[in-house]
Amino acid sequence: MRDALTNASAVLIAALFGLGLVAAARGENGQHFSQVERGRYLATLADCASCHTTPGVQKAYAGGRPIETPFGDLVAPNLTPDRETGIGSWTDDEFDGAVRKGVMPDGSRLYPAMPYVYYSKMSHDDVLAIRAYLNTIEAVHNPVTSNTLPFPFDIRTVMRVWDWLYFTPAEFKPDPSKSAEWNRGAWLVQGPAHCGACHTPKSVLGGDKAARALQGYSLQGWFAPDITSGNGALKDWATNDVVEYLRTGHNKFAAAAGPMGEEIAMSSSKMSDDDLKAIAAYLKDVSTPARTNPSAPAQDVVTAGAAIYTDLCSSCHKSDGKGVPHLIPDLSESASLKGNDPTTVLRVILQGAETVATDAEPTAPAMPSFGWQLSDDQIAAVATYVRNSFGNHGTPVTKANARDARHNLQSRTD
Repeated sequence: MRDALTNASAVLIAALFGLGLVAAARGENGQHFSQVERGRYLATLADCASCHTTPGVQKAYAGGRPIETPFGDLVAPNLTPDRETGIGSWTDDEFDGAVRKGVMPDGSRLYPAMPYVYYSKMSHDDVLAIRAYLNTIEAVHNPVTSNTLPFPFDIRTVMRVWDWLYFTPAEFKPDPSKSAEWNRGAWLVQGPAHCGACHTPKSVLGGDKAARALQGYSLQGWFAPDITSGNGALKDWATNDVVEYLRTGHNKFAAAAGPMGEEIAMSSSKMSDDDLKAIAAYLKDVSTPARTNPSAPAQDVVTAGAAIYTDLCSSCHKSDGKGVPHLIPDLSESASLKGNDPTTVLRVILQGAETVATDAEPTAPAMPSFGWQLSDDQIAAVATYVRNSFGNHGTPVTKANARDARHNLQSRTD
């Protein structure tokens, strides 16, 4: 009898020990390691950390970072599993509702600064994997007041109308006529990577102009250029050029700075090569109608701009604008110069810019500021020159454009 009890106890202990190992393998909340890892990668694809982590200030995903919109600033909320100030008390369905439908647990509507319009392309399982990953990070008690918009934009109920106008929740549906790689790229661009959030023109209410998807938009003091293969620089980039740019922040033509530099540092530089190739395959297949070149600028403005360029710019960018591959951008292949909007060009001339540093490309060259040295007339002249030289055909930049850009940049630093 004693031997039987001893054997039964041994079996029970072994069973409990085995269950403990299974639980440990699944994680504290019964989550499989593979699901957590998948969620970590999906959070990287979705660039969640870029908004929800304040570099050098808060711990990962603790929120508190102001997000500039045309209607005022919003503050990114806390995504850590803290039960009081984060999402620790949310159910999985509540989390999915916020991510893919823009609806908070209390029924209030999110603003599209949270790109649920794009995240709706993900599946329910994708979102639960992200939740599984977020459950594993450190819980941070950090109360955040997200809605800091001025009246009347602070009234969240108006988002019901906005959603009716601009948002139809729908998971991504593959195109059977396209390759698996193309469809993966389409899902990434249209879904978690939410490229259109910056690169698609917006209406006066901030909704995407779907007919002009990925054709460029000005936001946060930068111009996110046309990334189609119709009128943008990508039409002259090979697939490997796109992949290299997204992986390292540099290629033989360009170097990333500003919001794109941050996206590369926190998201695309951490993507797999297969996913970067898929994004490139999709973007290289998105074409747009040819754009009519604007009228040529006044010759005296071009002559003045050429003199300034020779004096201040040619030592780095070279007299032919070709720059130095992987170091100094090629102005003949600059997406920012090929667009109609001179916002980025003016910003870089006035304020300078530091390009992104990544593990694959740790050198981060910077361009100095010339705003202190050049008048508004001179800024306009050199901007007009580079936008109409080296094979570029851009709209002329006026003194008023330069003055407004200078004022806007100054207001951002005050």
